[in-house]
Amino acid sequence: MSEQPIKVMLVDDHEMVRIGLAAVLGTEEGIELVGEAASGEEALRLAQQYRPDVVLMDLVMEGMDGIETTRRLMQILPECKVIVLTSYIDDEKIYPVIEAGAFSYLLKTSRAGEIAAAIRAAVRGQPVLESQVASRMMNRFRQPKREPAPHESLTEREMEVLKLIAKGKSNQEVADELFIGIKTVKFHVTNILAKLGVEDRTQAAIYAFKHGLAED
Repeated sequence: MSEQPIKVMLVDDHEMVRIGLAAVLGTEEGIELVGEAASGEEALRLAQQYRPDVVLMDLVMEGMDGIETTRRLMQILPECKVIVLTSYIDDEKIYPVIEAGAFSYLLKTSRAGEIAAAIRAAVRGQPVLESQVASRMMNRFRQPKREPAPHESLTEREMEVLKLIAKGKSNQEVADELFIGIKTVKFHVTNILAKLGVEDRTQAAIYAFKHGLAED
């Protein structure tokens, strides 16, 4: 008994592109073109009707773009594999569409055999990334994550208290200016010292000046 063909759907708002891709896929054994969509909205409608195994997705389209279409498609057909087929290779499109659920990323300059191979690889659970895309992805993961500065954990009220401490205000003066109780001020000061990793109000004031937090 022969295996079921891979059901593929095309999503591209350029008719000539769809015609070219359809011609290419029509010569590939084991691959069946089940639908063509000229927009993201049409793609979602046809996807529910034909339930393709693989979708070749353009990124830049009128109305709903390929990123949002991919995100919504993954919600209704999570088992479907989306292969991005685009002319664009900038970070503003690569990362969002991968995060939206795209499985593979190819350029429209890819050869017919490469596209067909990516379709077959997708159903086997093997993603294919164009070399420049793969390099960008690797470089992004290699970048060290920035550790947040201690003051970034301060609440808005704690920042207000810190600015007044930097101005040399006493606890009572801080309480009067912010219209809060003295115990509340002391509570905030204790939290500020702990979060900044300093021992006293003087060090907290120095920290504030050093990081430009003392200015209004």
